[in-house]
Amino acid sequence: MTAEPLTPLPAAAPLGDGAPVLAFDVGGTDTKAALVDAAGRLVQVVRIPTPHAGDATGDAVVAAIAAVAERFRAEHPGVVPQAAGLLVPGHVDDDAGVGIFAENLGWRDFPFRDRAEAALGVPVAFSHDVRGAGEAEHRLGAAAPYRDVVVMAIGTGIAGAIFLDGRLHTGGGLAGEMGHSRVADGPLCACGGIGCLEAVASAAAIARRYNALTGADVPGAREVLALAQSGDEAARAVWDSAVDALALDLSHTVALLAPEAVVIGGGLAQAGPALFEPLAEKLDAILTFHRRPVLLPASIGENAGLIGAALRARDRSAGSAARSVEPSAEVAS
Repeated sequence: MTAEPLTPLPAAAPLGDGAPVLAFDVGGTDTKAALVDAAGRLVQVVRIPTPHAGDATGDAVVAAIAAVAERFRAEHPGVVPQAAGLLVPGHVDDDAGVGIFAENLGWRDFPFRDRAEAALGVPVAFSHDVRGAGEAEHRLGAAAPYRDVVVMAIGTGIAGAIFLDGRLHTGGGLAGEMGHSRVADGPLCACGGIGCLEAVASAAAIARRYNALTGADVPGAREVLALAQSGDEAARAVWDSAVDALALDLSHTVALLAPEAVVIGGGLAQAGPALFEPLAEKLDAILTFHRRPVLLPASIGENAGLIGAALRARDRSAGSAARSVEPSAEVAS
């Protein structure tokens, strides 16, 4: 297990005072964990490999986060968590507390919330990784000024968190899966679809498509962009087609939801103006009478998932505390 140094929040977006909590953000490769104190500081952030154990992966993940919680307890005995937030990828039912399906990690219908509460001994708030990171952006980051906003993460995959009239819309765990809307005639997507946005414009897809076209072995989208900017025509074609696909997909989002803003995070957002400027131009060229959303980079940073998990954990702690005093309040009355 490798410990990371303390990663402070941006000065403009502190967590503030509240219950001490645990936060866990499970990814396909790594799992991040944080201990948050009553002042809202990330006392310690660690990164561990996400266990892969086939059908037993869900249980292995719960055991891994329980071990990290025990480590935090031993190293920081003065910080006593009152709740935990747990985010996982895949199809997630927030209300039921169930990880319905994660293709890359192997679980189906796994009761994460119940198992985590049993292992950690505190109430657990449970959600999808992108929705958790989106909530951090909406409450503390770039999406905060807007009531109707989409927070879109473009990394290995593509997904989004949708806020309508200030409320997160989950659609039974399926809202925001814009990565699996069709934008092209190919290639084949891991979900079984053809021409999904994720298969065309995710960071992983950009590198994969360039390598397939040229026989090269570049590791990621950053290298493809650098090649495109240096005059490599194949790289330019791959990059431009990815931006075209993103603009097309966002035009559908705009037509359906009319967001005031679209906040983009994830690895591809690090391209900065090389992504945002052509994307804005291409989207504007598609739209007619529609509301034109502001396109903004995410601002919380790489720990947005942890911050979102901590926020949800504090909400869960407050809700549990309120429920615990209701019976005595009734007796007193």
